[in-house]
Amino acid sequence: MMFVVCCSYVGTNICTSQSKRSIYLMIGDRLKSERERLGITQPVLAAQAGTKKGTVINWEKGASSPTAVQLEALAVLGVDVLYVVTGEKSPLAMNSDEQELVSLFRAAPLAVKAAAIGALKSAGGQQKNVQKVKKGVGQQFNAGVGTVTSGDITNSGKVK
Repeated sequence: MMFVVCCSYVGTNICTSQSKRSIYLMIGDRLKSERERLGITQPVLAAQAGTKKGTVINWEKGASSPTAVQLEALAVLGVDVLYVVTGEKSPLAMNSDEQELVSLFRAAPLAVKAAAIGALKSAGGQQKNVQKVKKGVGQQFNAGVGTVTSGDITNSGKVK
């Protein structure tokens, strides 16, 4: 990772226009890759940042860069601001699908959370204690949190 420090002393600026341009280019490239990763258009990014599409084009070309306030607004869309500024991926950055999944998971009752965890573990190749699917059952998910079954399930026992 490359850092360029720009300092101003009374009337003297140590930072050259070339080093600013290099920083702007790196920020612009990373911002564009984040926008593309999230499937966001330049007009949508501009609207979220409170600016115009032409400004976003200039950011991506390295002619200028977004302010801290604009980057904060872009974080709401899922832009990994740490990555845009430093080049280091944030472990907390999520795309829209992941954000939706976390939001739904947090709002779900415990039984649904257990089923979701079971389904994800089964689909992820962690198949411990896998049972054969019972006749007439459409889907069956197994995991350490329990077994969730769906399909044609009948109870032939007497109801009291």
